[in-house]
Amino acid sequence: MVDFKKIKAFAFDVDGVMTDGGILCDLEGELFRTFDAKDGFAIRMAIMNGYPVAVITGGRSGSIRARFQTSGIPAENVYLGSRDKIVDFQDFCRRFGLSPDEVMYFGDDLPDLDVIRAAGIGACPCDAAEEVLAESDYISPRPGGKGCIRDGFEKVMKAQGRWNFSVGEYKKRF
Repeated sequence: MVDFKKIKAFAFDVDGVMTDGGILCDLEGELFRTFDAKDGFAIRMAIMNGYPVAVITGGRSGSIRARFQTSGIPAENVYLGSRDKIVDFQDFCRRFGLSPDEVMYFGDDLPDLDVIRAAGIGACPCDAAEEVLAESDYISPRPGGKGCIRDGFEKVMKAQGRWNFSVGEYKKRF
């Protein structure tokens, strides 16, 4: 049984979690991804309700940082070009005084395994790599890029009675 009530923060990968893994590239080499708006709204709900949120991705595109700034994630919580994700996860935990078991981490592929194992709830979309599915505490019924972040974040916040939307707070923060 997954204990959603112990979670105090969220962290996640981008490609294959916030996106379906597809990447478009223009002739200049700029990379483009498609994000689900419901996932983005769940990030905003988490931030409005006081949860620290981090992005830990191997991607390096400036568009990733720009996307998550519009969701309210501070630039220092967006770890781009991560090649050893557990190091960045530990940095995030240290900066917020969190124990790893207080964080839900969403990943989908082999570079995410160490963090999935260390996190309080290692989570993944239903279309994650076989090894990730085997190691995850929570498998969302939603695939990557199609609401898996919304599903996991909402489960945690509802379990804690914190899935609360305030128009006034939303207007002020976003």
